[in-house]
Amino acid sequence: MLDLSRVKDRESLKPRREPHWQRLRPGCFMGFRVAARGGAGTWIARAYDESKRGYRLKALGSFGEKPANERFAVAKAAAEAFASEVDRGSVTDEKIETVQDACERFGKTRSDAEARFKRYVYSDPIAKVKLAKLRRSHIAAWRTRLEETPALVSRRKKGEPITRARSPATLNRDMAVLRTALGGVLPLGAPNTEAAWQEPLRPVKNAVKRRTLYLNRDQRRCLVDAIGSEAEPFVRALCLLPLRPGAVAALTAGDFDKRTSELTIGKDKAGNGRRILVPAVAAVLFTKAGKDKLPAAPLFTRSNGKAWDKETWNDPIAEAAIAVKLPAGVTAYTLRHSTITDLVTSGLPLLTVAQISGTSAEMIEKHYGHLVRHAATEALAGLAL
Repeated sequence: MLDLSRVKDRESLKPRREPHWQRLRPGCFMGFRVAARGGAGTWIARAYDESKRGYRLKALGSFGEKPANERFAVAKAAAEAFASEVDRGSVTDEKIETVQDACERFGKTRSDAEARFKRYVYSDPIAKVKLAKLRRSHIAAWRTRLEETPALVSRRKKGEPITRARSPATLNRDMAVLRTALGGVLPLGAPNTEAAWQEPLRPVKNAVKRRTLYLNRDQRRCLVDAIGSEAEPFVRALCLLPLRPGAVAALTAGDFDKRTSELTIGKDKAGNGRRILVPAVAAVLFTKAGKDKLPAAPLFTRSNGKAWDKETWNDPIAEAAIAVKLPAGVTAYTLRHSTITDLVTSGLPLLTVAQISGTSAEMIEKHYGHLVRHAATEALAGLAL
């Protein structure tokens, strides 16, 4: 009986198309294919599927980053794990062979990730790289190309799209989805080796910069007055509550309870949904926006009945900002930052601001704590004799 655990026995095997198989248990086999031109070879798992009345195969890789005498144990564990998945019926016929296959699988239930893959992965050479042959150098080259690609700010109705140099924060977001997609189908490679595909995807540290552009209430009022009637309710909501633009756009009519003035924020970067009590002026706005709408309908809609998104809210805000001569660089996030700034400087506890805004107290302290300290300094100065 063939024993693949012995390095000497594996090295004596002859290259052939059919793997050399070893039976681990009934219905579970592990195979080893000798590399024709030298190298670590490839391990394969084979498990019997009762529902299909046939065997399923899975390429496990070479495990070349491991010492030769450790590869069998790693491959055996992977083969047994695959056999267990087959026994549970959790293995599908879906073929995951390339980087694009892994991304498509991940993007099926995550539209935001799929949109990034369409922009930066599927049209890139990395998409066709076989997962079994994916190396650190492939990912590093992709990251370099991504860093050199301008980030899209807005697709304008007329003229060329507006772009800017890709910021570290944007790079981190683009890399994060690829790292998660690959991590779902690939084991992490040994550090500091070519197998360590995950290392070039490490996020840039301290990438998120403090937002400094602030609009006071009068400036925000001018912006709302100058914006068109289509976008006015949506933009007014951004000025009344410190929510992310995407969270406001995702609100449905059923998310607002006019009886209690409670708003449920579901889809948000913060993750789990939360409920907040909104002030009377916001309650009036939300009640009007949700009038005669079904619970699942978008609360704030464009003239075509569709919800707002970053591709459609950018232009109205930018055009209104120019019309009333506001500082350059005003965006939807400027309104969120300005509202949070007002809440912090009004003396509201940072933890409360964090809970309303859907972020952590640490992030509020990091980006807005200086405002509290400034207010404290002013107060102390007032005590001078």
